[in-house]
Amino acid sequence: MSKRDYYDVLGVERGSSEADIKKAYRRVAMKHHPDRNPDDESAEDKFKEANEAFEVLSDSQKRSRYDQFGHAGVEGQTSAGNADFSDIFGDIFGDIFGGGRGGHSHVRKGADLRYNLDLTLEDAVKGTTVKIRIPTTVNCEACDGSGAKPGSKAVDCTTCGGHGHQVRMKQGFFSVQQTCPRCQGAGKQITAPCNTCHGRGNVEETKTLSVKVPAGVDVGDRIRLTGEGQAGTHGGPPGDLYVEMAVRRHAIFQRDGRDLHCEIPISFSDAALGGELEVPTLDGRVKLKIPAETQTGKLFRLRHKGVAPIRGGGNGDLLCRVIVETPVHLTKRQKELMEEFQTIHEAEGKKQSPKKSSWFDGVKKFVDGFGA
Repeated sequence: MSKRDYYDVLGVERGSSEADIKKAYRRVAMKHHPDRNPDDESAEDKFKEANEAFEVLSDSQKRSRYDQFGHAGVEGQTSAGNADFSDIFGDIFGDIFGGGRGGHSHVRKGADLRYNLDLTLEDAVKGTTVKIRIPTTVNCEACDGSGAKPGSKAVDCTTCGGHGHQVRMKQGFFSVQQTCPRCQGAGKQITAPCNTCHGRGNVEETKTLSVKVPAGVDVGDRIRLTGEGQAGTHGGPPGDLYVEMAVRRHAIFQRDGRDLHCEIPISFSDAALGGELEVPTLDGRVKLKIPAETQTGKLFRLRHKGVAPIRGGGNGDLLCRVIVETPVHLTKRQKELMEEFQTIHEAEGKKQSPKKSSWFDGVKKFVDGFGA
């Protein structure tokens, strides 16, 4: 049976670059990989065919002879799909097989940690300093983080020879490189583990840290404490600690960026006749003048009584929304006065309750429209 043209096998033109050939091979090889096609008996043959084509076209000398003489020019110089493609797969299929070229250092940075810091609104706005306790891992003092018993040291792994990733594993009809199963890619073995950390190189510990919270922080803001995370492995640097802000619900104020909002209940008489009352702010109390005939929902803005955000820009405002409170538990005399007021008020009609009158006029027109 005659062989197919290698360029057709990979689906590339004859003048294609090495990068294009490599990309095409990746696509074809992944498509026909036997592990991905367990029910397709032809997949292995197609995969071998792609390997053979790539073996020739990725080699400049073999490709030149193939371009000039065809399959005859490379006869006997290919492995018919049974070549050791360790380098190819380490480069192209590292994500599938866990391979890769060369080893890697067993020294690793420690993991980062996160701590949710619960703050009052006052502390978030004005800033504070708090102490927190963090469960973490630190370098073992007994072995100085090496994991090896004092007086001994780690030796090169006997399986991978200290390379970590340079272990050849036979997978079917080809071999690949993958992480050493004995040392897990570290390249080192500890023959005499430290009695304190049992070879881990770190121990668990709870430490107390002082965190300075700047004024103006808001929910979700983070402070990074460099080097306060988990200890690194085999002498690697520690990770970082990220302190994330969470602000408790306030009994009076709600924050919206640089502004604060609050609701202020006022009496029926203050709303009708006007008055003056004290309004709380985060800096103390201030006087707020309520004009006569104030309606519920009226918004008063107190300039610069809000929050100075951490990123700058000056203080925001405090916005006070008035809620007119209906009197309850009326005495007999109060009820008599209210009834008298209602009688007089109804005589005035639209003049004293323009919104009420216009609303009922609208309702009347709406209802009358159904009978039209």
